[in-house]
Amino acid sequence: MTTLTKTVALHEVGPVEISFEDAGAGQPFLLLHGGGGPDTMTRFGRLFAESHPAQVLVPTHPAFGATTRPEKLDTFRRLAMLYVALLDALDLRDVTVVGNSIGGWITAEMALIESPRISGIVLLDAVGIEVADQPVTDFFTMGYDEFLERAFRNPDPFRIDPAGMPPAAQAAAAANRSALATYTGGAMNDPLLAERLGEVVVPALVLWGDSDRIASPEYGRAYANAIPMARFQVLTDVGHLPQVEKPDVVLHAIWEWGETEW
Repeated sequence: MTTLTKTVALHEVGPVEISFEDAGAGQPFLLLHGGGGPDTMTRFGRLFAESHPAQVLVPTHPAFGATTRPEKLDTFRRLAMLYVALLDALDLRDVTVVGNSIGGWITAEMALIESPRISGIVLLDAVGIEVADQPVTDFFTMGYDEFLERAFRNPDPFRIDPAGMPPAAQAAAAANRSALATYTGGAMNDPLLAERLGEVVVPALVLWGDSDRIASPEYGRAYANAIPMARFQVLTDVGHLPQVEKPDVVLHAIWEWGETEW
């Protein structure tokens, strides 16, 4: 992958510098990471580009990973507008946007903008909607160990000692948490998003880990039901980050679905 930067002007926000990884050639995919930061998506993106005829872009949301964020870039709606503007600036067409967790929330907002450059969306254990009796676990009240237990089917391979991380990695993790608080405003959903999703006009694939204890499969099914042209698929033996636990399974599901839509 090649690391690139692009400055995009966004109305009411101003110029925004976006850092992104770019790899491969072919069908374009924009992959949007969740609250864990770009590391939860970059390895998956590299595998995608190496194993399929695809151009894969993995941006870092401004403020994540200790990158900069303009003060007025403070909602997922504005992040969605930013990434649509990035597609315009790069002149990409027939793009499939794939988002995990809060990246899925941004992806849903992108679909609602109705950019002609976006041909489909994939939601991986997305958050953002409000579902009665199926609340999203509040990330801000969880300690590190609880997050691992809730996010992964088998958390052991992903355990690290936060205190033993290099200072730069600790700073990036702190920046990620701060950025998430800014963009969410402390709330893991938009009460109006589910209703607005009825206006989505592109095909959608909603993939969900059967062991997700942050946002349950029932929550995922409600997400899919809110989107007119959505297909819901449960992935076995994975949690909230299926692209990390079983990347090959996720790639197969996306490519198989895409072949019926492209």
